[in-house]
Amino acid sequence: MTRFVFFGEILLRLTAPGRELLFQSPRLDTVFGGAEANVAVSLSRFGHETRMASVLPDNAIGHAARDTLRGHGVDTGAIRFAPGRMGIYFLTPGAGQRPSDVLYDRAGSAFAAATADAIDWTRALEGADWLHVSGVTPAVSAAGGVAALAAMKAARAAGVKVSYDANFRAKLWEARGDDPRPVLDALMGEADLAFAEARDYALITGQRFESSMDAIAAAFARYPNLQRIAHTSRKAISSDHNDLSAEMHTRSAHFRAATKSVTGIVDRIGGGDAFAAGVLHGLATGAADQSLLEFALAAACLKHFIPGDANLVSADDVRFFMANPNADVRR
Repeated sequence: MTRFVFFGEILLRLTAPGRELLFQSPRLDTVFGGAEANVAVSLSRFGHETRMASVLPDNAIGHAARDTLRGHGVDTGAIRFAPGRMGIYFLTPGAGQRPSDVLYDRAGSAFAAATADAIDWTRALEGADWLHVSGVTPAVSAAGGVAALAAMKAARAAGVKVSYDANFRAKLWEARGDDPRPVLDALMGEADLAFAEARDYALITGQRFESSMDAIAAAFARYPNLQRIAHTSRKAISSDHNDLSAEMHTRSAHFRAATKSVTGIVDRIGGGDAFAAGVLHGLATGAADQSLLEFALAAACLKHFIPGDANLVSADDVRFFMANPNADVRR
């Protein structure tokens, strides 16, 4: 069984109910999530060993976040508690031609204030095959960027493969007021697998590329550790209807999964994390490249029909969806 370790901030998500605007009525729905935690939950649901490394506030909210991950089968032994507050984000769900909107409130959280040595990486990475981090962490704080790079370097030194989701968050970087390029460039340099696309490499390098394939070729040339690049492409017809496709590149081959039309969307947040979990599951189980890409895209599509941040379906659910995309009832 493959063991995955994840490092990032666990968040409290506060969502306007139904299709309402934020505070249109005096109620908010709550759920815990976060980019790395979402991938951890999904891979746990797929049957893998998962361990979350993070820093949470030492209060009832932080303890509830930990317990939620435990409930999904995620090992929380590498989560540390510290003084501070919980990172929060508010979500206004989209409807029709009105897009969803995210408002972050995570400055000064216990995670953002944590130092690079908050996690004992020798213990956290024990027995691990993969470490997964994302570009959200350095956007949260300068300390987060230092901690993420330290985690990745510790993984490489221990022979653990590194998965990195670029996950550029413009609002967070704007709040930080720092140039993201040197930090993101260093993180990308440690990755074996990157979830990124041409615009991410253009941002990091400051280069203009004639085509997405030129950007991919430049990325492989710039980052010698990098062996795979995968990403989804999304065409938003409305908040209720998106078209999704996916691509994966190795140093010698290119794979593409056909476009899927996703209609009647319930919650699109976490779709990229569901895709990442699908790719990692495929690599862990030795699936052929084209097959694992199609599985990952199907997992991402299914997430759009699951409320909350994380994809809660099993691998069998994904395979059933792939074989029966129009099924209405399973009996």
